[in-house]
Amino acid sequence: MYCPYCLNTETRVIDKRDVAGITKRRRECLKCLRRFNTMEQPEQITLRVVKKDGRHEGFDREKLRRGILRACEKRPVNTETIESMIHRIEDKARKQGKEISSFLLGELVAKELKKVDKVAYIRFASVYREFTDISDFKNEIRGLVKK
Repeated sequence: MYCPYCLNTETRVIDKRDVAGITKRRRECLKCLRRFNTMEQPEQITLRVVKKDGRHEGFDREKLRRGILRACEKRPVNTETIESMIHRIEDKARKQGKEISSFLLGELVAKELKKVDKVAYIRFASVYREFTDISDFKNEIRGLVKK
């Protein structure tokens, strides 16, 4: 590991934490004594998403994040919770193999949102399930109230 300040190769780890599949290390350079952080994440196999029309596209974590952020907009859901959801969704998607249908990916997102915030869930479901009128909203809300 190179020190980003003096490029010395001798550093020591002061603290190590594992957060959502990522190892974070606090390091100190043994030459200039400055501290810096590093993060390690296992290299992942390329995950492909099979769209409704049969097209294949690469899994895009940022696209997933944007969708969840939009559903959670102005809701009391913190960034750490969202990152944990994204990590769980990606893990479950990868367990499906090298490909996952956009339908199944949407179901994974909906399931996570339902646990965290019901309003965010309804927002996501209305777009994902293509609600066409108010009765679609009523039916989905009735399903939430029953549980």
